[in-house]
Formats: sequence, structure tokens, C-alpha cells
Amino acid sequence: MNESQLLQTLALQKVSKIGDITAKKLIHHCGSVEGIFKEKKESLLKIDGFGKSILEDLFNTGNLKRAEDELRFIKNNGIQWHYFMDDSYPDRLKHCIDGPILLFQKGQINIQQQPIISIVGTRSISSHGIDFCENLIEHLAPFNPIIVSGFAYGTDITAQKAALKHNLQTIGCLAHGFDQIYPKIHKKYVKSVERYGGFFTDFWSTDNFDRNNFLKRNRIIAGLSEATIIIESAEKGGSLVTADIALSYNREVFAVPGRPSDAQSIGCNNLIKLHRAHVLSQAEDIPYILNWKNKMESASQQKKIFIDLDKDEQLVLDFLKDNGKSLLDIIALKTDMPTYRIATLLLNLELKDLVRPLPGKLFESI
Repeated sequence: MNESQLLQTLALQKVSKIGDITAKKLIHHCGSVEGIFKEKKESLLKIDGFGKSILEDLFNTGNLKRAEDELRFIKNNGIQWHYFMDDSYPDRLKHCIDGPILLFQKGQINIQQQPIISIVGTRSISSHGIDFCENLIEHLAPFNPIIVSGFAYGTDITAQKAALKHNLQTIGCLAHGFDQIYPKIHKKYVKSVERYGGFFTDFWSTDNFDRNNFLKRNRIIAGLSEATIIIESAEKGGSLVTADIALSYNREVFAVPGRPSDAQSIGCNNLIKLHRAHVLSQAEDIPYILNWKNKMESASQQKKIFIDLDKDEQLVLDFLKDNGKSLLDIIALKTDMPTYRIATLLLNLELKDLVRPLPGKLFESI
């Protein structure tokens, strides 16, 4: 999408009573954003849900002026944008009927071929909830998942800090434009998140900041991910809304069970009781239910097929595959090569992700 198309899309966003669903209808009906503003008014009125009041606002020149101001803000602040029909737009979000027509980004987000999960929960997370969340991410780290959350107090920032600790990409979905950061106390984490992921929002810099923004933003948290995890939740709360949205998108939902007497576990317990969420009692539940292990093994095998090995490397790798864990000296003896040569070959295979060293000078094939 070029700047001219972006400007017209921004102008479309400012039309009152036109949300993302109606905007997509218009774009598909007219063939493009540009086509909307060239379409005959009589034709537009035939679109389901499109009335005269919307039509008048569509051609209001004030919307274009506001769009020009926002485009200037976007360019001056290095903000990237993703149009819902572009290849760069998150694939899972494309399949959400109410996904934003424009998604704004800051940071180094790369969501290609990686598992993505959302972790949400109460802002008043308990010490037990913090421990569970940190332990969960630590044990999921070998699968290299992207951790999505809302960058808010409590569960959100706990999950995103844990992701940073384990060098995992993390995405914060904001309930406001890039002219601010809420809560302000989390500004200290912004640079780290942008370095190991980044931020998404569909709000403008001029949008009013209110609590309804948080509920709207939750559709992005749920839509980006293959699964949403609720760590702790009271009987009512935004994380339960996120769970409902995820279910409406046919995504998996996990909930951490708690004692019936714990107020911050009521929401999770109810999700489980009503069969609206998988029970999450240990980290292994996630890759098991989402089938990560098989997907990773398949990708690993595909990767290994295309790795070129010389004759000696192949000999060492075949020996380890046939004999399992072995000492360097044993490998040298059985392959009839000097130990210094074996040491070099093992290092090469380790760098190619085909062999790993173990304690006690043992090596095994991956």
C-alpha cells in the first residue's frame, strides 16, 4: 500500500458509524479504497447497512484533513503500517471478521513461521500467578514462541518481562496510539520490547483514551495467536472478554485452575467448568495440545534434508544416530579418525544444529 492509498484508508477510518466490518464490505464492493471515493452514491446506498448519514460523512472533507495530520504523525515517528489485504498483515488476524483494516507497528516484529500465544489475566496478579507465568514461559522457551499481551499491569507485563528474559519475541497490543505509553511506569520496558519484538495498535494518536479501548484492543490480542492463556481472572474482567473473542475465532483457550476460595481464580475455574478452556496445570500441556512438538520435529527433519555435509561429517552423524550418546574418544576410535579431527567435525555439526554436546564429554545427534 502506497502513501496515497494509506491516506484514503485513514480517511475511511474516520467516517462515523463505519467500523472495520463495514469498511471491508465497502472495499470489497468497490474493489479498492480508492474505488470507494469514486463510486456513485446511488450504488453505495445499495450496500447492506449503508445509509444516507454514513454517505454524507464519507465525503466530508474534514476526514481527509484529519487523515493528513495522522499520516504526518506516522511518517515523523517511524511507524510502520499493515493493510488488511497486504502480505505483511498478520495471517491469523486476516481471518478475523472484525480485524482492523489498518494495523500500526513499532519495533522489530517478525511473525513468520513461529508459534504465537497470548497470555493475559488479572492486573492484580498474585505471587503464585507470577511464579506460574514465569515458569510457563521458561519451559516453553525451547519452542521459541512469540508472547503476545497487552503491556498492562499484572499478568501482561509479567509475561512480557519473562519473554524478554528468555530472549523470546514479545508483542504488546496497545489500547491507545503511539503518542503515549500506558501505564507510564512501563516506559522503561519499551526499548527492550521494540528490540525483541514490538507493539501493535489500531488507534490513532488523536483517539481519546478510555476504558472501552482496552476491550477493543483485546480482539487483536486474541486474533494474532493460535491460543490464549488466562493465568488468573476474577469472575469478571477483560481477560475473560479476550477468551470469548478467541473462542469466537475458533482459537484454543487455556485457563490455570485455582482454589475455589481464591477470588482471582473464579474466572479461570468457570471457563474450565463450562468447557470453554483447556485445563493448564503444567507447561507441557501447551505444546501437547497445540501439537508443537510434531510440527517442530517435522520442520527440523525438513531442515536437515537440505544441509550439505562432507563425507566425514556424515560418517560421524551416522555413527551417533546408530549408537546414541557417545564419548569423543569412542567416536574417534570407531570411525578411525584422530580425536582432533573428530572435535572439529562435532563442532561443525553442532553449528549446523545436528549434534549437541552433553555433560561428561558426551555427544548425541538431534
